Amino acid sequence: MGTGRRDEITYPDESLSPAERFARSRDLARHPLLAEFAAARPFVLDEFQIDGCRALEDGRGVLICAPTGAGKTVVGEFAVFRALATGGKCFYTTPIKALSNQKYADLVAEHGAAKVGLLTGDVAINSHAPVVVMTTEVLRNMLYAGSADLAGLTAVVMDEIHYLADKFRGAVWEEVILHLPEQVQVAGLSATVSNAEEFGAWLQQVRGDTTVVVDEVRPVPLWQHMMVGRRLYDLFRQSLTPDTAAGARVQIDPALARAVADAEPRWAHATPVRGRGRSGSRQGGGPARRPSNRVDVIERLDGAGLLPAITFIFSRAGCEAAVAQCVRSGLRLVSDAERVRIREVVDARADELPEADLGVLGFWEWREALERGIAAHHAGMLPAFKETVEKLFVAGLVKAVFATETLALGINMPARTVVLEKLVKYNGESHVDLTPGEYTQLTGRAGRRGIDVEGHAVVIWSPGLDPRQVGGLASKRTYPLRSSFGPSYNMAVNLIERLGRAAAKDLLQQSFAQFQADAGVVGLARQVRRGEESIAEHNARIRCHLGDVEEYFDLLSRLTGAEKDAARDGAARRKRATALDLAQLKRGDVIEVPAGRRAGLAVVLDPGVEIDGVSRPLVVTADRWSGRLSQADFRGPVPALGRIRLAKQVNHRSPQVRRDIASSIAAVRVSRPDGRGGRDGSQSATGTGHDRGADGSARTVLSEADLTALRKAIRAHPVHGCADRESHLQWIRRRNRLAAETANLRRRVDGARDSLGDQLDRILLVLADRGYLHEDELTDSGRMLSRIWSESDLLATECLNSGVWDELSAPDLAAAVSALVYEARREVMARPVPGPAGAAISATVRLWAELATQERAHELRVTREPDAGFAGAIGVWARGGTLAEALEIASVSGVEMPAGDFVRWSRQVIDLLDQIHGAVAGPVGQRAREAVGLIRRGVVSLGAR
Repeated sequence: MGTGRRDEITYPDESLSPAERFARSRDLARHPLLAEFAAARPFVLDEFQIDGCRALEDGRGVLICAPTGAGKTVVGEFAVFRALATGGKCFYTTPIKALSNQKYADLVAEHGAAKVGLLTGDVAINSHAPVVVMTTEVLRNMLYAGSADLAGLTAVVMDEIHYLADKFRGAVWEEVILHLPEQVQVAGLSATVSNAEEFGAWLQQVRGDTTVVVDEVRPVPLWQHMMVGRRLYDLFRQSLTPDTAAGARVQIDPALARAVADAEPRWAHATPVRGRGRSGSRQGGGPARRPSNRVDVIERLDGAGLLPAITFIFSRAGCEAAVAQCVRSGLRLVSDAERVRIREVVDARADELPEADLGVLGFWEWREALERGIAAHHAGMLPAFKETVEKLFVAGLVKAVFATETLALGINMPARTVVLEKLVKYNGESHVDLTPGEYTQLTGRAGRRGIDVEGHAVVIWSPGLDPRQVGGLASKRTYPLRSSFGPSYNMAVNLIERLGRAAAKDLLQQSFAQFQADAGVVGLARQVRRGEESIAEHNARIRCHLGDVEEYFDLLSRLTGAEKDAARDGAARRKRATALDLAQLKRGDVIEVPAGRRAGLAVVLDPGVEIDGVSRPLVVTADRWSGRLSQADFRGPVPALGRIRLAKQVNHRSPQVRRDIASSIAAVRVSRPDGRGGRDGSQSATGTGHDRGADGSARTVLSEADLTALRKAIRAHPVHGCADRESHLQWIRRRNRLAAETANLRRRVDGARDSLGDQLDRILLVLADRGYLHEDELTDSGRMLSRIWSESDLLATECLNSGVWDELSAPDLAAAVSALVYEARREVMARPVPGPAGAAISATVRLWAELATQERAHELRVTREPDAGFAGAIGVWARGGTLAEALEIASVSGVEMPAGDFVRWSRQVIDLLDQIHGAVAGPVGQRAREAVGLIRRGVVSLGAR
């Protein structure tokens, strides 16, 4: 996705005619900087790259939308080149630190270390350089802080700009775009999105003259396949090329369709066995075509010359298991010479690792797999391990990588083949199908420009997977960009301080989120107008020469509602009667079960009244069944029809005892009451004609006399005798349904307009109530909040204001702060944290509960609840413990944590501690700084420069 290095890109010029070459050279002459830049490239620029660079040299902003590996970053590199050539300054932003580090290395190689800097929150190198690579959050923070380094800024490259759709971090991209000075050019580099024109129109509106360049042609053709068993089949029939398959009617290759049709029943009906016969075939059934195992897949790809390959497995554990499976099988994909080169790289990396940590890091197993050309790549790995895998893969030394989808987020690791094991992934809440956009993003890594003639995407067949489903994903190019923008507490105080309330609301109205909402409002408003016109047409048809149709329909509606109320009231009365009678049953009472499998007489062995008042009597029936009944087994009163004398101890599980009791039931004289009232015939069970509606409001149930009067009024109404009565009623029902739909649309229109402004007002109410604002002026607490950028920004500031952290030591402060950044990947019951840190976390949770109540009252997104799952581990580490000790504490606390996760969460704790140090003076700020020093050591500091 726009991270192709120059030495991986070659652009043949043979396809241009002499006239086209002349036109191109003349155009380049009119753009001298572009001509100079292009002449220094070891390849000929593509048309979309020239269009983007030309727009930048002409002083316009640009949005580049192109497939993965197409070379979008060439335009970003030109923005850097132009800034240096004209004495300006360029910031190059990326969504993740790993991509920032990679881009920093590329630009240093191109322009020298003196001209390029790096800022990633925990890393600062040459930050005053004319070109600085940074994460997008860093630039946002600089804008709010009014950093002096913004002086002279002429261009900002926003790599992976489509990241603004990310629901957790996407708002930062819009904040940057809206807050950048007007004279700063923005070069946005995006994956192919289906609403590029809409996004470009918004950029044009908020940033001025912006050129949108869309290139949908992959630089390397991508062929789609499915693997069934050990055989590889084309997904589409041969007449469909990679280009014509996109958007065409899906035509599955007949050979693939036959293979799947043959495999499905064999798999479904194969007899599972523990062993195999001498021939190796499955015993007890025909040979079933099993889903491909991972070793088979890699060996098949290797035999077909389709390595290197990335296999996407949507599970960290699955990635590690795949590597272990390949190693156990004896699979080796590298030569002896390649193995020696791998060992050199890995051993050099090992020299940077603390020797005591090698075992707990799984270093030896990791090295063994690498020396076979096999590796995993996921967020749970140590960053140093991931970087080594990336380096070896790009060098062609690692041939098979098993990765989670996080690899698709910009890291430069193109492959010849991409394999998808499944088309379902877990999104943190549930298992969901891959979207066409996600499929395109993942498979877009296949095909290395300048190396491969074509790329290959392989989906592994499994029972139930229809090739047409895969064809639908592969043939669609729908990846719309949807804004996730919304004001946060930190954003609110910064906007108020810089702009004031009115101007802040105006700025929010300029967001892409509001732009999309307004565009949607236009369509909704059009539907409202059409609905109102249709309602008027319907009203014209709701007329009868005999009388008032509306009045007649109202009578019918009242009768229908009253009958439903009466039915509900009857059911409620029967339910109350059942509950009352069950609660009064005694041991030995003979009752009657009215219906169902247990219908008939039964004797109560135990009334079974629970603490909450619910009764589940234990009975033995006349049919010799024993068990507990519930209220659902009855439909009204449950009177005692007689009594049986029971022994003190009754073993209802004994068949003989049940037979004896059944005989006693048959012999007992039952006395059925004349009515079906309650045990004492009181009105407490039957009600008084009043009930509660679904919303808890009082509801009067009409008497039978009132219902009879309503029916008479309906029969006496003039419209009742109209021959077209049903037609009139049909029109009025349609009109009412249309009116309800139109009213709902109108509410949506009203809600969409100024929705972000309303949200800001609600946020400001909370902030004013908690002392962060006074008459739209920031208080000292508000200024403190303006320097806290955490997801839990307000809660962190509340902890500082309330003194929750005042008496904590540096290690305990690190533990307490971790509760605001850590979030468990799955629901676990972490053990309470002991000592002062635990008390501080408990106090933090109480503050959170108070804040959450207020947020719900103002209809705001509720701040995430603190999670103490990392507190024990980071506390041990900050006190000088080893990595093994920290991970052991996490495990004992109920959290299984890979070393990579430990490093990632430690760095996020460092980030928040740094913010606290910058936001407050005094002891807490100093201890925050001390805690940073205690944490930033060993594997946590490795690679953080």
